[in-house]
Amino acid sequence: MISYIHSQKILKKAPIKIGDEIIHTKNSQNRVVSLNIFSKYNYPAANNAAFDGFAVNSKDTKFLNKNSPQKFKIIGSMIAGTKPITKKIKKFESVEIMTGGIIPKAFDTIIPIEQIIFYPNKDNPKYIVVDKKINKHQHVRFAGSDYKKNDLIIKKGTIINSNHILALKTLGIKKIKVKKKPNILFFSTGNEISDSENIPAWKVRNSNGPYINSLNENFLFNFINGGILRDNHAFIFKKQIRKMLRSNIDIIVTSGAISAGKFDFIPSVIKTFKLSNYFKGVEIKPGKPVLFAKIKGKEKALFGLPGNPISTAACYRFFVNPYLLNILGVQTEKPIKTILKNTYAKRKNMTHFVKAKLSSSNSGTLQLEALKGQDSFRIKPFTQSNMWAVFPAGKQSFKKGDMIDCFFPNYPNTI
Repeated sequence: MISYIHSQKILKKAPIKIGDEIIHTKNSQNRVVSLNIFSKYNYPAANNAAFDGFAVNSKDTKFLNKNSPQKFKIIGSMIAGTKPITKKIKKFESVEIMTGGIIPKAFDTIIPIEQIIFYPNKDNPKYIVVDKKINKHQHVRFAGSDYKKNDLIIKKGTIINSNHILALKTLGIKKIKVKKKPNILFFSTGNEISDSENIPAWKVRNSNGPYINSLNENFLFNFINGGILRDNHAFIFKKQIRKMLRSNIDIIVTSGAISAGKFDFIPSVIKTFKLSNYFKGVEIKPGKPVLFAKIKGKEKALFGLPGNPISTAACYRFFVNPYLLNILGVQTEKPIKTILKNTYAKRKNMTHFVKAKLSSSNSGTLQLEALKGQDSFRIKPFTQSNMWAVFPAGKQSFKKGDMIDCFFPNYPNTI
């Protein structure tokens, strides 16, 4: 049996290669960027108005005041999306402009509509009256003030979210290169597992497959349901691994049949293949029997997760997910640091993944409660939790006020 830290080092040293593909930006949510993406244009593309109002040349207002006002002739109107006026502008001329409208080159400042005095009147405006000096570049959004051409928009290895899509579409990026989604073939195991709704007491409803499937969008993979392997299906599992070696399946994940029982055939079948990296048994709770293997000379990997639902959930979160992030080139997850709200005790050499609830105290401090009912078969506290808390090896007792690392259960901390 190895430590949790050692297991993570093995996973990092055993990546499989995942290819790239080019997709439409609009379809890139939760995909991983393969290359740095740079802006092809300045944004804004040209100087434009930050307010509705009138554009003037600030030099024409230099000597104006209440005692010496000046009429500026209204020569046109500019709304967002229209081509700017290009004719030669004379002194003491102005143009009406709406927010986002391109400012004609002869003008350099905006007088907000709320400050405008019309002449002869508002209903029949021919001029605006300016009775004070207007500062240059007032209420002007400058070309390239947000993004300049060749500025970095998104860094390689970033998981695309809606904010990124908004930026990419604004900047005219129609297609991007992303990592392909790894294809995960998933098997539940055991004679006791059933897909039926109504079952006798000696059967167990199949929940691990649907749970892993529900994570596929947030955790960046394609889920393929392999069904249920029964207790006498070792030969079928071996056949499925051979088939994987000739297919586009990247990873096989199983739940159950990995311990030391009579029908726990997953480890023995995997060991019949040549492996470059392998571990079985990690000093963790839940999920101690967890297994990982990489097929020697192939870009294929296998994970064996324990069958209890919470063990499957924990081992997926802290073994399969970090592996996926690594092979996709995503930055290593960083934990959220929180203050423990209650006490917690465990065996000193074990790392515990604990169903926990993150909340805010009256003073606004983040605090974490280790929930009651940490047994791997107990689902109720899992539904009440919103975090996985990690209590590391090397320490036995944790007291109120200790700093604890925690992770989102349903999406990576990198998002």
